[in-house]
Amino acid sequence: QVQLVASGGGLVQAGGSLRLSCAASGRTFSTSGTGWFRQAPGKEREFVAAISQSGGLTYYADSVKGRFTISRDNAENTMFLQMNSLKPEDTAVYYCAAGPFGATTVRSYGYWGQGTQVTVSS
Repeated sequence: QVQLVASGGGLVQAGGSLRLSCAASGRTFSTSGTGWFRQAPGKEREFVAAISQSGGLTYYADSVKGRFTISRDNAENTMFLQMNSLKPEDTAVYYCAAGPFGATTVRSYGYWGQGTQVTVSS
C-alpha cells in the first residue's frame, strides 16, 4: 500500500518555474515506480513523466521533455517534478501516482495522490 500527497502547485507566469512534491507513506514506495500525470479542464488525464524505483531511469512525454525534470528521494519517501519554462498549455491539475515503471496509461497505476493545481498565465 502506498499513500500519496501532492503539493507545490500555484499560479505562475509563462516562462516561470514551479516544483511539485509528492510525499509518500507506506512500505512499498521505494519498490514502486512513480510518475506524474496531469488533467486540464475538459481533457483526459495524460502522462507527464515517470521514474524508476531507484531513480536511475526516467521517461517523459514529448510535450515536457527538456523543460520538466522528475526525481525522487527514497530516504525521504518523496518524488519531485521540477517544471521550468512553463507555458499556458501546462495549466492543469497535476497528480502523482505509483505503479510499474515505464507505464504511461492511467489504468496502469494503482495508487494516486489528490492532485495539485498548476496555473500558468500568459
